[in-house]
Amino acid sequence: MVLAGQFLVALCFAELAARYPLSGGVYQWSKYVGNWLVGFLTGWIYLACLVVTLAAVALAMQSALPQIWSGFQIVATGQARDTAVNAVLLGCMLLAASTFINAFGVRLLATINNVGVISELAGVVVLILLLARHAVRPASDALLSTMGRGTGSAYVGPFLAAAALTASYVMYGFDTAGSLAEETHDPRRRAPRAILQALGAAGVSGLLVLLFTLRAAPDLRDPMLASADGGLSHVVKSVLGAGLGRIFLCDVAFAIFVCTLSVHTGTVRVMFAMARDGKLPFSGAFAKVSRATSTPVIPAIAVGAGAILILVVNVKFPKIVELITAVAILWANLAYLLVVAAMLWQRLSGKTEARQDGFSLGWFGLAVNVLAMLWSAFMVVNVSWPRSAVYGEENRFAAVRYTAVLAAAGWIWFSLRGRSFVGEKHDNMSAEAQDQPVAFVEEHLGHNNCTTGPQNADIQIDFPGDESGSAGVSNK
Repeated sequence: MVLAGQFLVALCFAELAARYPLSGGVYQWSKYVGNWLVGFLTGWIYLACLVVTLAAVALAMQSALPQIWSGFQIVATGQARDTAVNAVLLGCMLLAASTFINAFGVRLLATINNVGVISELAGVVVLILLLARHAVRPASDALLSTMGRGTGSAYVGPFLAAAALTASYVMYGFDTAGSLAEETHDPRRRAPRAILQALGAAGVSGLLVLLFTLRAAPDLRDPMLASADGGLSHVVKSVLGAGLGRIFLCDVAFAIFVCTLSVHTGTVRVMFAMARDGKLPFSGAFAKVSRATSTPVIPAIAVGAGAILILVVNVKFPKIVELITAVAILWANLAYLLVVAAMLWQRLSGKTEARQDGFSLGWFGLAVNVLAMLWSAFMVVNVSWPRSAVYGEENRFAAVRYTAVLAAAGWIWFSLRGRSFVGEKHDNMSAEAQDQPVAFVEEHLGHNNCTTGPQNADIQIDFPGDESGSAGVSNK
């Protein structure tokens, strides 16, 4: 269900990626189909979500490395909190490596990502086949058996809370595939395809892994299935043996590494795009691109440092970080809701222009857009619902409170400084670009801090108010 709902959102994003092939993804799309305020709030909320997500992904390395080799359990004093502290240490090391790679340049990042995608997909397919071979129960027992814990409607709440929360945690961030449009050859066609492929692969493979893991698990009542030191890793080693299990865990660890790089990259592009528009504090620094690496180095360092700070706080206040991580899923879906809602408003107002190139939903656009907005609204309500089983009895309204604080902080900043052009001119897409979009792009898009990737790429970009529909710019 979550895959189907999120795919509706991804279809809308694919169309927007073809229409606006710009660095920054959801921030840029919401800005052009909505307005500056909608764009800023979307980018502000999503930027916070991505930094928290980056920390959470890096923290997941603890689930793989120590089970591959005990030497990765660096902190081993015999205390109960050793696992948490070690997870933070491994996460910080991973984030330091990710920061360096993201600052080094796109070519190295692309190479690692390509190798990671191939190895991850190959590993997932083989793992699914092996788990299917060792299945000990039918799918109906794995998915529908209550094991004596309740009947009927008693499962509606847990289904909405746990199943939707888990699935949505896996299936967001697919918009990142469109965040590097300015560094991609033929972005109008490649970015939409990448968005849909990313979500489809994550959803289908994740579903099959879960299904066959449940079918192959020796005992579904085993407490290790729900343990931080167990879960999927425990089942893989139990079913396939320690030797083969370690090989798959190596693939899992590499997948976490690549995922960290990807989230880091997407976060950097959102920060860079907002800074280029002068909409963040210290925009002048964040909008600079290194001449040596052709990448925004300062945003890469700032994002990495922010995620490391969250992990360090986790050592002393694990419950707070746990809450923020859960709330980050709400922030992602809220940002998606703002984008698809603004897109629907543009459709209904008749401002959407049909395109002959790239990706387009055509006649199905309005129906898909409406369903995507309804789904995103449902996800926002579902994830933010004050469930004590998710947030704890004392923090049932944590999602609402944290979101209100984040949105209020963004609103205050935008009202005081972000509404106007901030600081020096950074080749930003400032408010003046809205009035003269073609001239602005012709003047600025060829500059170094707007193009960090391909050479001799023809980029066409649509802007509100551009009667010609596109501005052809040759970037050499």
